[in-house]
Amino acid sequence: MGKDKRPTSVADKELEWLISPKTSSPQVASAPGKVLMTGGYLILERPNAGIVLSTNARFYAIVKPLYEETKPESWAWIEARGLPLTPESLASLPPFTSITFNAEESSGTKNKPEVAKTGLGSSAAMTTAVVAALLHYLGVVNLPSEVNGHLQGNKVSEELDVVHIIAQTAHCIAQGKVGSGFDVSSAVYGSQRYVRFSPEVLSSAQDSVQGISIEEAIGDVLKANWDHERTKFSLPPMMTLLLGEPGTGGSSTPSMVGAVKKWQKTDPQNSLETWKKLSEANSALEMHLNTLSKLAEINYDAYRSAINNCSIHTSEKWTEVAVGPNEIEVVKALLGARDAMLVIRCNMRKMGEAARIPIEPESQTQLLDTTMNMEGVLLAGVPGAGGFDAVFAITLGASSSNVIKVWSSLNVLALLVREDPRGVCLENNDPRAAEVTGAVSSIRIE
Repeated sequence: MGKDKRPTSVADKELEWLISPKTSSPQVASAPGKVLMTGGYLILERPNAGIVLSTNARFYAIVKPLYEETKPESWAWIEARGLPLTPESLASLPPFTSITFNAEESSGTKNKPEVAKTGLGSSAAMTTAVVAALLHYLGVVNLPSEVNGHLQGNKVSEELDVVHIIAQTAHCIAQGKVGSGFDVSSAVYGSQRYVRFSPEVLSSAQDSVQGISIEEAIGDVLKANWDHERTKFSLPPMMTLLLGEPGTGGSSTPSMVGAVKKWQKTDPQNSLETWKKLSEANSALEMHLNTLSKLAEINYDAYRSAINNCSIHTSEKWTEVAVGPNEIEVVKALLGARDAMLVIRCNMRKMGEAARIPIEPESQTQLLDTTMNMEGVLLAGVPGAGGFDAVFAITLGASSSNVIKVWSSLNVLALLVREDPRGVCLENNDPRAAEVTGAVSSIRIE
């Protein structure tokens, strides 16, 4: 797997902002949510890397003309919606002013319900989907379709680089700060190993809020030296990502990050030592997972046999059930990945205790220990910044169904979320056109 950096041609690509739509038909784009498996907190600082998995939970953005043509009486429908009648007053509205969803059904009988914060990076996925849909609709980029989105040549990569830069910029302005950007990057490109860009790249975008024109700011960020690194990544074959919601309420990521930064300043020696151990364990986990993917390519039959055998036993018995040197190699890599995750969890707990925040709360520790001691579970942990939001597990073979049952008995809801390495793409149609009953009937209830 080679490192995939932004082509230099994007730095010279100018966007024409005074453009007209290239089509009058609706354009639908979708972008995935994410699970940060490794790199929590460390990913905020270069050159630390993180492994982020994109998921099949996706945000959809639909761009279409509200009206076929603009008529002289069009001020009437602006006024009917209670909007100001001048561009100046429109510009004075607060950013992200609430809009109506399914406006044509104002009775509320068919309106979609509000959804709670999921911890899947919904703001980044939403921003990416909206930016991608707009850029595609206006003819600035050509998005890969949902059918061939995984076939990304150089041309498609360049198109996605433009989406990535604009989405990172928009997300930065919306949040009022420059984050690591891993959530936007995974929403654009899919599952990956990620090293953040230098925050200075978006300095002009922050300045745009205080005075310089948006055209100048966009030109600057397009030409900037985006020094992030991303390497394609996906889970090895026959492994399943499970995400569980304990139902104990979410955590405030910004306040937890602030507490960790404060700890770094007050105790630099211990914090540096903890971060070094975390970085080494993160790299070890990445190495073992990549090794497993390679072993599957070299001898899939032995790999499949080892995974199936391990899926029905606890980790203590994995070595016993391995048959032959090829299966033993697979089991060694499995146990190596498992041990690396245990080191990650240990040091994340130490960091939380030192910073006085619940990165892996006691309730989560008990749940994760129970999960990792089950048959066929490779590893389990708290994603991202940790806290009470969610837990994740990586299972082998068909063992996920048993984990889901045990979680349910512990009042942990297993979400209908799986890894999907695809990034942003163009959809064939409006997902709302499908009947809810059709979606429900496709779900297997055990």
